Amino acid sequence: MDNLIALLIAAPLLGALVLLLGGRRLDKSGHWLGTLLAAVSFVIGLVLFADMLGKSADDRALHQTLYTWIPVEGFQADMAFRLDQLSMTFVLLITGVGTLIHVYSIGYMEHDERRRRFFGYLNLFVAAMLLLVLADNYLLLYFGWEGVGLASYLLIGFWQHKPTAATAAKKAFLVNRVGDMGLSIAIMLMFTTFGTFAFGPVFEASGQASEGKLTAIGLMLLLAACGKSAQVPLQSWLGDAMEGPTPVSALIHAATMVTAGVYLIVRSADIFDAAPDAQLVVTVVGAVTLLFGAIVGCAKDDIKKALAGSTMSQIGYMILAAGLGPIGYVFAIMHLVTHGFFKAGLFLGAGSVMHGMNDEVDMRKYGGLRKYMPVTFVTFGLGYLAIIGFPGLSGFFSKDKIIEAAFAKGGTEGWILGAVTLLGAAITAYYMTRVMLMTFFGEKRWQPAPDADQAPSAEPAAEHAAGAMPHPHESPKSMVIPMILLAVGSVAAGAVFEFAGFVEWLEPVTGFEHGHSPVSAAAVTAATVAVMVIGVGLAYLQYGRRPVPVVAPRGSLLTRAARRDLLQDDFNHAVFVTGGTHLTRSLVYVDHSLVDGVVNGTAAAVGGLSGRLRKLQNGYARTYAVSMFGGTAVLIAATLLMRAV
Repeated sequence: MDNLIALLIAAPLLGALVLLLGGRRLDKSGHWLGTLLAAVSFVIGLVLFADMLGKSADDRALHQTLYTWIPVEGFQADMAFRLDQLSMTFVLLITGVGTLIHVYSIGYMEHDERRRRFFGYLNLFVAAMLLLVLADNYLLLYFGWEGVGLASYLLIGFWQHKPTAATAAKKAFLVNRVGDMGLSIAIMLMFTTFGTFAFGPVFEASGQASEGKLTAIGLMLLLAACGKSAQVPLQSWLGDAMEGPTPVSALIHAATMVTAGVYLIVRSADIFDAAPDAQLVVTVVGAVTLLFGAIVGCAKDDIKKALAGSTMSQIGYMILAAGLGPIGYVFAIMHLVTHGFFKAGLFLGAGSVMHGMNDEVDMRKYGGLRKYMPVTFVTFGLGYLAIIGFPGLSGFFSKDKIIEAAFAKGGTEGWILGAVTLLGAAITAYYMTRVMLMTFFGEKRWQPAPDADQAPSAEPAAEHAAGAMPHPHESPKSMVIPMILLAVGSVAAGAVFEFAGFVEWLEPVTGFEHGHSPVSAAAVTAATVAVMVIGVGLAYLQYGRRPVPVVAPRGSLLTRAARRDLLQDDFNHAVFVTGGTHLTRSLVYVDHSLVDGVVNGTAAAVGGLSGRLRKLQNGYARTYAVSMFGGTAVLIAATLLMRAV
């Protein structure tokens, strides 16, 4: 069975190569080929999963070494794969949800002239993410890590005719390069500390390394995770990434890119367990981002950007749980998987709404769509109930476990983290209820379509005619069926994990501890449901019982700041752009005034002296004779003077 591991990656990689290099002859069939090869990878994953279930917990890990990738004296990297319970969880999520997004894209991108290229990029994205989670060493993981970054750049900027899309792609690429520096430094530190970067030897030796070295490695790994998973302070790219096609948003937010940081931390559990200071920083970053993203999501009128803030917040839950150590590793992954179902469903539902509304994204121009798009309403609604933690749905089980684990941290830290997670749950219920009410309830607030030249998507040009009124309608089956399947996962995944032994499944890889919570599980559940009801109620009072104005009111200072992503871009511009400009100008001034002054001054002094000395060599014999006579006279006079003395 271990020989099948490489085929997981080979199938979508083959699709990417064929679709991107095959030319226009594949324009009419390329989308089917891309979808088929993604499905092939999913089927292979199911076969490997079934085989893994038939083995004991300690014998489930599979390894496959294709060849020695980089053989150098004292330095060796293998093209080797590792399939265990953790990577298998990601394989099924990536290929399963990824295949559904491929199917959805068939209808969504139907009229785009570059659809073949789009599916090639989707296949490349899936292949790179699979390489990342299946790698058996950090250097190969880094290769997949960079592949995901490249694919995200290509997909976010797919509609290159839009300046905003091109800018968003560059922003995502550059911000992620900062995080990637952290991963590259961590790998270098591993090699100098352990002499290897293979998972097994590194984890085995981590107990003998100094805590300072492990803390440095852990902090660099966290920096990498902050970039990929859009955590504070490297979160600024995620909202702008919504400029890409909606299936890209679903793929990035649900099954692939933003989950990579969580995977990296949980995979490196042995390092973080031996570096408590780094682990504490992970928890703090998760807690801050949890609230940051939730507050941003409350103020966005763009439906996709509201969901982007939600993703930032939910990944914050996962990072916080991963920072709790063995108490939370399993629940971080559990919430990651359930989030993959309901967030993919929410994004695809948002795309369905856009499909029926001439690509309008402003929720203030929606209203009453449940009557016109009943399937989208039901599937989106189930995803909504799941993410707010409605009892019995998937988010209820996974988020509730993270809140319990936060309290189980113990002491003052446990109370603080528990309060933060409960506050985040309340805000989540508020902003997601706001999205539901503004989109599907109330009176219709539709507006004529904007200028056709500004239409961002692949819909027929007639639907984007300037001045045309939207005519909301249900999406085609290729879009609706994936939404229904994801809605089923949003409902059932949490219960399946709760009662089918998800903790026991991951425990051999991640470890698990129950912790000692000062609050009972029943009390945590009651508090979680209570804050959810409060959040829903506040949103209903504000958006359900009052007319929603088409133009957003000015709002409070916090609201205005949240609309600007809590001034994250302003901060980056002031500190890094303006600050970098001033620093560069200062360095240029020092270079011109000091460095060039010393160099040019020395050259001028030598040149001036040589010019004066050159005047003594004029080529006239009489001048030389006088000089010789004068010199001789001086020597005779000096000699006589010395004798007289």
